[in-house]
Amino acid sequence: MNASPSLRNRLNTAVRDIPRSGIRDFFDIVTTMKGVISLGIGEPDFDTPWHVRESTVFALERGATHYTSNLGYLELRRALAAYVQRTFGGQYDPQTEVLVTVGVSEALDLALRALLNPGDEVLYHEPCYVSYRATILFAHGVPVIVETRPENGFRLTREMLEAKLTPRTKALMLNFPNNPTGAVMSRADLLDVAAFASEHDLIVITDEIYGELTYDGPHTSLVSLPGLRERTIFLHGFSKAWAMTGFRLGYACAPPELIEAMMKIHQYTMLCASSLSQKAAIEALARPASDIANMVQEYRRRRNFIAAALTDMGLECHRPLGAFYAFPSIARSGLSSRDFALRLLQEEKVAVVPGSAFGACGEGFVRCAYATSMDNVTEAMARMKRFISRHAP
Repeated sequence: MNASPSLRNRLNTAVRDIPRSGIRDFFDIVTTMKGVISLGIGEPDFDTPWHVRESTVFALERGATHYTSNLGYLELRRALAAYVQRTFGGQYDPQTEVLVTVGVSEALDLALRALLNPGDEVLYHEPCYVSYRATILFAHGVPVIVETRPENGFRLTREMLEAKLTPRTKALMLNFPNNPTGAVMSRADLLDVAAFASEHDLIVITDEIYGELTYDGPHTSLVSLPGLRERTIFLHGFSKAWAMTGFRLGYACAPPELIEAMMKIHQYTMLCASSLSQKAAIEALARPASDIANMVQEYRRRRNFIAAALTDMGLECHRPLGAFYAFPSIARSGLSSRDFALRLLQEEKVAVVPGSAFGACGEGFVRCAYATSMDNVTEAMARMKRFISRHAP
């Protein structure tokens, strides 16, 4: 039943006017169909490593079912600080500079609400994960889009940022490796961005949830760059590299003043992340290398196949260097991204996400997640090639 006009008018205007997620709305349709191969939801098809699942059962049996510190178990924060230093090059005090959250999504929400006053502007790049714009608006900020394009590898440059800077700009939000494009930023790229942020006294929020998933070279983290640590909020979590999406566990690393502000909001809203998820994360961090390496090797194999298959069917596609998404152009079909996705689903039972779900500059593209089995990827590409042969001969 729809809300009455009078009730709708009583809603918070920011919430009322934001559309529902373009991904979730589309996949409501998918759930009504049988025989669909989904290249849609960005969730690893791997099971959470056995030793992590087993540790969760053991923790439950031992009664780890109570509240934790608002910041999270100190044992976990120590393990996180060590992992971030070893893997990303950032040094943090586990006592005061690490906050455990309910997924990276909560960490992002906390960061923005802790920073923004009404009217403060946040630079962010599109195409991007669907929640970024909405989360800025929920925090009463002003989202300012910086468009990235395939001819530039969907990278962000200082010149692009300078063009959107105003006296109200307070923060810069980044996501590399990127969802949905698979783009990465080189160290040289990031040094330019770091100089821009420092010179204009901006806070940088960097979502590096796909940081372990790169295929042609190592990931460079913003927190490893000189002089940027004191103005950066580093966000990460366990959903992607450890296939722990249902555990809903993320974390933020930042200077004490920023973590304290974020913790206050967390304290009054979430209180703490799940105790069982935190115990699982401690086990995951105890031996991460083999778990992650096996997944990356398989994702690389799928990436190579899907990139070649898309090219073979005549779709221009930036070669994804990280994450687990391909973002091909469907311009030659003459269809909008939503029509393309709907007709591909109806005619060939392959689910992809319309590029428009990731911002206006995503129009003309679709996102294909290769976080599914190689058999599924192979069959999906065969079906998609049939579809292209009919609609874009």
